[in-house]
Amino acid sequence: MKKDITSREDIMLLVSTFYKKIAGDPLLAPVFHGKQKINWDKHLSTMCDFWENALFFSGSYTGNPMTLHQHLHKVLPLRQDHFQQWNIVFIATVDELFSGHYALLAKQRALNISQIIQQHLFADKQE
Repeated sequence: MKKDITSREDIMLLVSTFYKKIAGDPLLAPVFHGKQKINWDKHLSTMCDFWENALFFSGSYTGNPMTLHQHLHKVLPLRQDHFQQWNIVFIATVDELFSGHYALLAKQRALNISQIIQQHLFADKQE
C-alpha cells in the first residue's frame, strides 16, 4: 500500500515528479519551457513551500499565485485546456506516489485552486 504525504520530503518527491512529467507533456511543456525563463531550483523550492503550506499550514509560502498566473497569462495566454491537463497530470502523479488523507487533500486543493485561478483569468470569457 502507498503511504500518505506526511513530510516536506514527500512533497519534494511529488513536485519533482510532477514537473518531470510536465516537461514531457506536449500541451504543458511550452507553458513551462517557452518564452519565460524559469529558475527551476527556485521554482521547485517555491512549489514545495506552496504545497507544504497548502497541506500542513506551515507558513512557508507567502507568495500570491493569482498575481503570478495573471502575469504568465499576459506573456503566454493560458487556456482552459492547459488547466485541465495540469489537473490530470497532477492528480495522476499524486495517485502514482501516494494514498491517504493528505494525498486526497492535495488533489482537492489542486482542483479548487485551478478553478479559482481560471475564474479570475477567464471571467470575461465564455468558453
